Amino acid sequence: MDAMEAILTRRSIRKYSPGAIDDNIIHQLLEAGMSAPSAANGQPWHFIVVTDRKILDKIPDFHPYANMIKEAPLAIFVCGDLQLEKGKGAWVIDCSAATENILIAANAKGLGSVWLGMYPLEERVSGARKLLGLPVHILPLCIITIGYPGENKPPSNRFNQERVHLNNW
Repeated sequence: MDAMEAILTRRSIRKYSPGAIDDNIIHQLLEAGMSAPSAANGQPWHFIVVTDRKILDKIPDFHPYANMIKEAPLAIFVCGDLQLEKGKGAWVIDCSAATENILIAANAKGLGSVWLGMYPLEERVSGARKLLGLPVHILPLCIITIGYPGENKPPSNRFNQERVHLNNW
């Protein structure tokens, strides 16, 4: 699948079929995440890969929209390191770019995924902090659930010419 096809066919998948994700594919997803651009090349991200079913099943306790994780074999927490960011608040932008790269790479590999936001919602951040033992300078931006798709969603054409402005508003 070429890059444009991976971008244009990416959908949020919330139902998964059984099957573990190969470690080599997980590595490739993380490599895609770490290839994202970042402010002043600060790369303020850390990724927590969760495959332990006991940990995965606890996530809906603090994230009200994470019930699909009970079917997913993999979750990746994308976290920002405040000690590595190159400008105040830049970690959010940098980690968002890394997240999108992982979502696109997952689609290109035939996997389904969904972005579950956490930051800046304190109950989600503190829940993840407690579950994963995060240091105080590490903030979880989101969780990406990943698995083999248990649903098929057609591409969604979201291009809207009315949102395009040439040279000025």
